[in-house]
Amino acid sequence: MTAIDFNSDLGESYGAWAMGDDEAMLSIVSSANVACGFHAGDPLGIMKTVQAAAAKGVSIGAHVSYPDRVGFGRRDMDVTSAELTADVIYQIGAIKGVAAAAGVTVGYVKPHGALYNRIAHDPKQGQAVIDGIKAIDPNLVLMGLAGAPILELAQKSGLKTVAEAFADRAYTPEGELVSRREAGSVLHDTDLIARRMLQLAREGTLEAIDGSTIKVNAQSICVHGDSPGAVAIAQEIRRAFEADGIAVRSFLKA
Repeated sequence: MTAIDFNSDLGESYGAWAMGDDEAMLSIVSSANVACGFHAGDPLGIMKTVQAAAAKGVSIGAHVSYPDRVGFGRRDMDVTSAELTADVIYQIGAIKGVAAAAGVTVGYVKPHGALYNRIAHDPKQGQAVIDGIKAIDPNLVLMGLAGAPILELAQKSGLKTVAEAFADRAYTPEGELVSRREAGSVLHDTDLIARRMLQLAREGTLEAIDGSTIKVNAQSICVHGDSPGAVAIAQEIRRAFEADGIAVRSFLKA
């Protein structure tokens, strides 16, 4: 692999509560998953993040979520298909409006948190998300977990997709993310994370939490913007890639 996309979840601050360092991350990543207000983010903060991404030439994606600010979008919700489709349309519409005001466009959609995990294997909610995306803009790309059935479902429905891996998360032997409720689910060692991502880019494999080797076919890598040490992790990954001759470039500009 000579180039790979690098994304982060941004625009998640809310009023007086700061979340992550968007300015620093936007100097490292090539794609920004911008909160749409349902799990985090207020209008002014979202606008500032989109403007900063536009100034740095970073691609913008809508980071859609269940309506769950208190739980930061990490609580599973049993919603109807009609509700979920409408929620997706509403959130994408909000970011499209902000992006238009900043003179740029939204290129993709990445579901957040519990919604992301749910639709990876739930075809009913997955189809509702897909229907929402297609209704507002069928040219948008759906970003999802590498190897998850949602990507094939989206492709069959006519959407383009991009598969991602998570730099700062541990994986099960089945290729799933280890639950945040379990010890060791979130990684913090910058050197270890950078080595893992180099292995992913070079060989398409990762070491699972039990020590086994799993195949992961991903075109994008995510570092969570709200993770402790997120900027340091992202910087080390980018440094390792550049030292190895791997360019960091948005999948939308490939």
